[in-house]
Amino acid sequence: MKFLLSCLVILQAGVAFAQPDFQKKLQRQLILAEDGDTIRLAAGTYSITGTLSLEGKNDVVVRGAGKDQTILSFKGQTEGAEGLRVSNAKRIVLEDFTIQDAKGDAIKTMHVEGITFRRVKTEWSGEPKPENGAYGLYPVLCQQVLIEECEAIGASDAGIYVGQSKHIIVRNSRAYHNVAGIEIENSQMADVYNNEATENTGGILVFDLPDLEQKKGGNVRVFNNRIHHNNYPNFAPPGNIVASVPQGTGVMVLATNDVEIFQNQIIANNSLGTGVISYYMTEKPIKDSLYYPYPTRISIHDNTYERERVRYQGKGRLGLLFRYKLRFGKKVPDIVFDGIVDKSRTGTSPLCVQNNTNATFVSLDAANDFKQVSRDVKPYSCTLSPLEGVTVTLNK
Repeated sequence: MKFLLSCLVILQAGVAFAQPDFQKKLQRQLILAEDGDTIRLAAGTYSITGTLSLEGKNDVVVRGAGKDQTILSFKGQTEGAEGLRVSNAKRIVLEDFTIQDAKGDAIKTMHVEGITFRRVKTEWSGEPKPENGAYGLYPVLCQQVLIEECEAIGASDAGIYVGQSKHIIVRNSRAYHNVAGIEIENSQMADVYNNEATENTGGILVFDLPDLEQKKGGNVRVFNNRIHHNNYPNFAPPGNIVASVPQGTGVMVLATNDVEIFQNQIIANNSLGTGVISYYMTEKPIKDSLYYPYPTRISIHDNTYERERVRYQGKGRLGLLFRYKLRFGKKVPDIVFDGIVDKSRTGTSPLCVQNNTNATFVSLDAANDFKQVSRDVKPYSCTLSPLEGVTVTLNK
């Protein structure tokens, strides 16, 4: 038995196995996999009715025949909240397959040290809607995370989401028709580069939120990305934090420290090219005594901005503010800072803006009822030390 399980497990196409047999055999292999096993999924489309689970394993590879070649469809899912769940594991590789129409999150990994998503696609078919699962790729409370050459479509929260994790690389991936294309939340040491985020509500988000196990994120670099045409209407369920992200957002930093945004193409996002805001702008109460609600040491430099002359598209309080109080009209600035700062911390720059092409700027002075709104970027024309790059240690 041990010898057989150590060999490559090849699950043949649906012609060989009826659909229930495929699901049963795959789940059995996930349960019985030993260290070093590779589970191979042949090309084909397979209907899955319940969450697939891989738990407590080391050095296991789950490999399909290719993105859009091996498709696990959860359209008829009746059991479980996720498509595929991986937990309490080390050095897991998921590659070359697609998860479609999961009831909840498409692929969730928890407490995994060394998780690779490579050429994996998650999608919800049809028009994006609030009933879609929240997250496509969803590593949370993980360390050593690599997401590369992946694709995420239709998530009602974030297509590619990394939360409460450390040492993260997201690269060469594409996210579209999600509320948030790519989101880094309460995470430390993250590099997000060479990605395309387009036709989402918001392209790339870097958030720190209260009431979570890992309190503080930071050392997040967002660079060399194409972040364009993120003007899709927000379809997040009411009450979700991303439901407040304005339609037309390129990049948003919420209450995170040490973020460097550079060498990106931030194009045709019709509300906020880049927004830097404190948690107070959400108007939600803060009950977490350890939470720090201010963005600090945010560096925005050497990006290219282009924006059509259209009015701010986002709704809600910001929409009313931009339309009727600030009266930006069709001249909404590319870089928007809410101006809310921690006055108890002197000598720490909340924001530095340098060498951005075609970028206009505004500080809203939101803490003082917008009395001193300023388009003058000179007070923020400073330089912060470059953040440290990220390396991850993973299985092959």
